[in-house]
Amino acid sequence: MIETLSKYTIILASGSPRRKELLTKAGFQFKVISSDIEETYPDDLPTDQIAAYIAEQKAIAVDSTVKARQALIIAADTIVIHENTILGKPKTKQDAFETLQRLSNTKHQVITGVCIKSTNQTTKFSATTQVYFDKLLDAEIEYYVNNYEVMDKAGSYAIQDWIGLNKINKIEGCYFNVMGLPVSLLRKKLALLV
Repeated sequence: MIETLSKYTIILASGSPRRKELLTKAGFQFKVISSDIEETYPDDLPTDQIAAYIAEQKAIAVDSTVKARQALIIAADTIVIHENTILGKPKTKQDAFETLQRLSNTKHQVITGVCIKSTNQTTKFSATTQVYFDKLLDAEIEYYVNNYEVMDKAGSYAIQDWIGLNKINKIEGCYFNVMGLPVSLLRKKLALLV
């Protein structure tokens, strides 16, 4: 499939260093064009459709700036849901601290929505991973919030750093989905398009 994709200009519509890293390691050749949209959605949109909706808005925003005729735009958005509440990116370190207190010793869902947009069609899908945290002591949360980048993370954490290594006891679903991009599912969806 890599050869088939070579005729396209692949554009990652995201400034996320994690998504860039995952696509690079998966063997994709691509350009990055960040979409600076306001990540809003209709109030009546079902929770499990929000990430894919926002991903589509990102793809549309970037598509309007792309001149290449054979472009494939890949956009993604990740949300964290705990007890039917969306936990967004924290606005302050105190927000991050409180979010992680909430996630302590519980299960939550990470949903990454993906949109692939070409000249002729748009495909949206999402993947869900269940994440189980061990108990987090306040001192551990304080250490994490003060020593790791939490401000740009949905749910105030990154699975690939200290908290994931030490305090996540299991996941059900795709690990890379929690990082921000379900790469295997993306490849399957791309194979159906090209």
